[in-house]
Amino acid sequence: MLWTLRGVLFRKVTLIGVGLLGGSLGQALRQRRLAGSVHGYVRRAASIADCRQAGAVDDATTDLATATRDADLVVFSTPIGQMRGLAELAAPALKRGALVTDVGSVKGGVVAELEPLCASAGAHFIGSHPMAGSEKAGVGAARPDLFEGAVCAVTPTPQSDAAALAKIEALWSAVGAGVLRLSPAAHDELVARASHLPQAVAVSLASLVLDPAAAPEQARLCAGGFRDCTRIASGSPEMWRDILLANRQPVAQAIDDFIARLRGLRDAIDRGSPEAIAQLLSSAKNRRDAWMNHRAVRSPAE
Repeated sequence: MLWTLRGVLFRKVTLIGVGLLGGSLGQALRQRRLAGSVHGYVRRAASIADCRQAGAVDDATTDLATATRDADLVVFSTPIGQMRGLAELAAPALKRGALVTDVGSVKGGVVAELEPLCASAGAHFIGSHPMAGSEKAGVGAARPDLFEGAVCAVTPTPQSDAAALAKIEALWSAVGAGVLRLSPAAHDELVARASHLPQAVAVSLASLVLDPAAAPEQARLCAGGFRDCTRIASGSPEMWRDILLANRQPVAQAIDDFIARLRGLRDAIDRGSPEAIAQLLSSAKNRRDAWMNHRAVRSPAE
């Protein structure tokens, strides 16, 4: 698919939601000249100027049909709880053969809802999830290199059109991501551990340690380690509420598995066993070091 990197992939791209991910994709598409024009749909008129100033779009509007009409590619980059309703409203304006994707962190429900809806409008839906982001939100935090070196999961189904799938994968490759093809169910199980569990842990840790009932000296003693472990707890509550509810069974299982591992460490501490504690610490260190080394040497196209 090297041909896709040498020219425009899409004549018109519409971003439904122009926040961190949507805005970063818009910037990347425009800077790399991968789209003839990029249009955004936003909920508030005041956001239009912000999107333009950030260089995320050529134009933006609060009219969903206007934003979507004649688009070759439509990307849903809203909280996943809003996607179905917006897709139902946008469907009449979709042109036949249009490609539709999303950037949501849960794929099972999104694919099950949006794939048939888009098909009924003559369009093709392929789910996407770029593993890139920040605890910061909004188009002001967008940056065009956000996807470089990241992994983007693409989640086709047996009903997926082969040409549509190839072009969605080409999209993410063209903005610098490595594509990983997974089924929606496999994606949700794996991401529950890699992304959703860390969020649950960070939220719980911040809530516990920074409880207003704690001694006033508690927060003053929280330094770099606490800051690093809880950084993502500053993410959007609305977005994470939707994610945890949409993927609740895999997330619940991941939390149970984590509690079991934590209980194992607690048991070793209770027993006063230096050998058991050292083994747990060394195993975790070795696994993370190996993962970090792999990340440092792998190519972006992996």
